[in-house]
Amino acid sequence: MRIAIATDAWFPQTNGVVRSLATTITILQRRGYEIELITPNEFVTVPTPGYREIRLAVAPRFGVRKALGKFRPDIVHIATEGPIGWAARSWCLSHSIPYSSAFHTRFPDYAAVRTGLSPDRFWPIMRRFHKHSQSVLVSTYRLMDELKQHGIERTQLWSRGIDRQLFHPNHDPLPELAMLPKPILLYVGRVAVEKNLPAFLETATAGTKVIVGDGPAREKLQQKHPQAIFLGPLHGEALARAYCSADVFVFPSLTDTFGLVVIEALACGTPVAAYPVQGPIDILGQSARGIYDQLGAEAGALDESLSRAITRAQNASRSAAAELGASFDWEMCSDQFVNALLDAMQGTIDQSAELQTS
Repeated sequence: MRIAIATDAWFPQTNGVVRSLATTITILQRRGYEIELITPNEFVTVPTPGYREIRLAVAPRFGVRKALGKFRPDIVHIATEGPIGWAARSWCLSHSIPYSSAFHTRFPDYAAVRTGLSPDRFWPIMRRFHKHSQSVLVSTYRLMDELKQHGIERTQLWSRGIDRQLFHPNHDPLPELAMLPKPILLYVGRVAVEKNLPAFLETATAGTKVIVGDGPAREKLQQKHPQAIFLGPLHGEALARAYCSADVFVFPSLTDTFGLVVIEALACGTPVAAYPVQGPIDILGQSARGIYDQLGAEAGALDESLSRAITRAQNASRSAAAELGASFDWEMCSDQFVNALLDAMQGTIDQSAELQTS
């Protein structure tokens, strides 16, 4: 199968979208699939307002059409709702090529946080973008239900996994964290307004708050919370060692669709404290013993009070956390991805047959 993947998010960006795509592409290429990748790196770009580290392609339509026409894909997967995504969508529709899409980011909620407008103002854009997609890939069943309520159909599950060779509980502590007052409360991710970091940084909890990552809100938060440790981005083994060094991984976001960092932290044996919202609840389950209540002990804590969740998570089981994190497997996720693309191709064939017989 010849698969073109069009994405507005790619290296050097560091986020869940990029990491999920990169891992999936590596596995698909190892399995023998032909992949053509269309990213902002092939175009003139400008920084996204409020996110200078995220650069958007300027007028990519001609370049996208040329790349797709030359590659002649069997199917196109459109990963993001940015300029490249819209250009790829247009090419697919004009050439009757099936395409799948993904709902990685709760864009209406993010836009609402930044503009003060209601999320309802932005959902029509999402409906239009995904309307003709034969498979809309989402990370959880709960998100499937939510999108259906907003008029986005044909959703299919594409979960997330971890690199088991990297994320495990047996790393040495990260030197920068080894001597800090405990408990060490760790956050990893983008430092931006939609991540709800003040809810974490303003909790009255003992120990040391550590922020790993970068983003437009970092400077302001660092000035406002000088007692917190801002390490900037970490990758690879250094990131895994940071997870292992923490007593609790704190995930304050209310808007994430999943939370790749949550399962990475769990796989390193670090209990998670979070709100009982989509993402954390789809990983930990209501009881924090997994979504099927399959664990013998709690792997963290979910609570409407983040302070209570942090306190409770300190008493959770590190071995249960590691067991839960290790259950998320990229090979299985890649199977889901391929099956969704095959279904998208079959859906287009079925639609064509219906048109010919009608």
